[in-house]
Amino acid sequence: MPPPLDPDAFDVGSTEDSLARLEAACSRSGDLFRIHAPGRSADTWILNNPADIKRVLVTNHRNYTKGIGLDRVRILLGDGIMTSEGDLWRRQRRMIQPFFHRRVIESFADTIETEVARRMDLWATAVAAAEPISITSEMSELTLEIILRGLFGEDLEWLTERMGQNPFALVTEHAARDLQFAYRFRSLVRLVGELVTRRRTEHLDRHDFLGMLMAARDKETGEPMPDRELLDEAMTLVVAGHETSASALNWTWYLLATHPEAFDRVAAEASQLDPDARLTYAEAEGLRETRAAILEAMRLYPPGWILSRRTLTDDVLSGHRIPAGTDVMLSPYLIQRHPAHWDAPDAFRPERFLDDDPRDRWIYIPFAAGPRHCVGENFAMYEMTVHVARVAARWRMEYLDEGPLDIEAAINLRTRGDLRMRLHPR
Repeated sequence: MPPPLDPDAFDVGSTEDSLARLEAACSRSGDLFRIHAPGRSADTWILNNPADIKRVLVTNHRNYTKGIGLDRVRILLGDGIMTSEGDLWRRQRRMIQPFFHRRVIESFADTIETEVARRMDLWATAVAAAEPISITSEMSELTLEIILRGLFGEDLEWLTERMGQNPFALVTEHAARDLQFAYRFRSLVRLVGELVTRRRTEHLDRHDFLGMLMAARDKETGEPMPDRELLDEAMTLVVAGHETSASALNWTWYLLATHPEAFDRVAAEASQLDPDARLTYAEAEGLRETRAAILEAMRLYPPGWILSRRTLTDDVLSGHRIPAGTDVMLSPYLIQRHPAHWDAPDAFRPERFLDDDPRDRWIYIPFAAGPRHCVGENFAMYEMTVHVARVAARWRMEYLDEGPLDIEAAINLRTRGDLRMRLHPR
């Protein structure tokens, strides 16, 4: 017998109220059920328990491919690591994984610190004029600048000169991730290809992610990435390296600004740092209060709020046979707020993450899990920790908006409007 069919029928992830309807369905139908998707004339299985999450993402992951919504992402990113499958994905993963070793990530410390400091200098002007800032826009611009500097290094100026402006500014200026955005974004592939050709022709050796992509070799064949794959990976890094971190920081600042005691603990910890010395990877890992606040923000508001898979052959979840070709969805948002696994699940309590957590690891998956977990997790945590610590040591934030937050659950979990903050010197 299949699991129960929830009475609400809708295409999960394709409606503006998908998250609210999914929450209601979980309350009615439990931790494994089906929702009929009229747009596909098929049922989607929704799973929300640790054992099934572990099976789909880890123990039987080879039986699952990417599911609903992949076509939309592929239009934007091509066959990069986020969308590829099978042997292509495994080869790409092997070649890219070394880029995100902690030693390599730390080599970008100057880039991160420089962009964080530059952003704070801009904020200081607003503070002097008693003007509020849009923390949402600021986080989008900051994380985009960091990933562009990390990807293109000093050649970002060359790209800007070629276009007369930063060609990737559209990432922050165009909020909707629709076909118009996808077309404009993909048109930049040719420009990045010109940069690759220039580096080869002029024998330019750069220490940035694009340089690493160009230098990467398949361990089995010794061959480099074909240019099409290389460019798809570069474009994937722009989007993946920007949007999730921007969203996570936006939520982190909202929660800290509305929970001043937690904010004060982060500030007290950060005030012990030398403001003139770059923060090493190990030092960032040691900022327990800062990291706990970020981790708790991602528990409550994981940027990747839903994960989609499709069975290749039959499987069994919670004793129910799941046929081949079935779409399966699991939600980090739901499992990370599940009352069976979390005390006061809707409350912001960073202290949950101050000590080693004995709970089941499959109830906290903001970066997914298993072989397809986010390859950039360490880079994201490093840049976010540096930013939060530097800002918290200098300012406290006052949240200026009123009323409930309007959440947009699209590709990423975002606030529908910008969040306004006023900064006050510590």
